[in-house]
This record gives sequence, C-alpha cells and structure tokens, in this order.
Amino acid sequence: MSGQAGNFAIPIALRRLANGAGLPLPAYQSAHAAGMDLAAAVDEGQPVTIAPGARALIPTGFAIELPERHEAQIRPRSGLALKAGVTVLNAPGTIDADYRGELMVLLINHGDAPFEVTRGARIAQMVVQPVARADVREAGELRGSARGQGGFGSTGTGTGTG
Repeated sequence: MSGQAGNFAIPIALRRLANGAGLPLPAYQSAHAAGMDLAAAVDEGQPVTIAPGARALIPTGFAIELPERHEAQIRPRSGLALKAGVTVLNAPGTIDADYRGELMVLLINHGDAPFEVTRGARIAQMVVQPVARADVREAGELRGSARGQGGFGSTGTGTGTG
C-alpha cells in the first residue's frame, strides 16, 4: 500500500538505521488508512517485557526528514490497546520537521499482564500532518462568547450531549 498514496503524497526521506535492518518500512495497511504502522526494532531474541503499569521506550530502527511545516504524530494502535491494554503514553507523540534522530515509541502497559515487545511487532502508527503555527499576541481583553469561562464539563453532562 505504501506506493499508492496518490497525488497528495507528502515526500518523506527515511534513513534506515543498523538496528532496523530487515524490518518493514512504515506502511499503510489499507487503501484508506490514515496512519502507517511502525515496527519494533528491538534485538532479535531479546524482547522487551513491559510489566503492568510500566513503560518502555521502543526503537523503530529509522530516522526521517519531514518537509518544513509538517509533523509526524505517533499514535496508538487500537488493537494493541484493546487486546493487551498497551498504548502510546504521550499520545500523540510529536516528531518535529527538524528532528533527525531515531524515532522512538513510548509504550505503557495499562493491562494486567506483562506484555512482550518482539522484533518486528507493530507497536504504533505514524500520521503525517501539515502544521499551522500560531501568531500569539497579548490582549488586554478577549471578546465574549456563549461559553464564556466555562471549563471542565461545562458544555455537557458527559453523556454524549456536549
């Protein structure tokens, strides 16, 4: 699927690192997938075990060069979260366009059993997005709105109504 991105594809240079040898490149798993699956580049025969409640930084075996004004978001895989309670801790993790180091995935085990990360296991997904940058300007007052200063829970009851 990776070669079928269409005419809106964002070019990304990828450098495979030594620990990524033999692993699949990030790839879309279906025709309309938003994220590319990322594989774990842990040592063969030396899986990383994440105890319940613990976290681990898992290497991917590659570095990327994103175009200016773009980011890569590292997001959880829903199946991994559902089946094992394992997710990306800082979701979404942000890879800035000027970062050139190895992409690492911070996993946490919210499940009730140890989770083993083996070489090549699909551990997260990467979504590439354009970035809008804010122009922050200090103001003495803010314009009013219907919501006003209503904060946590002020727009609904938590039952899907707001």
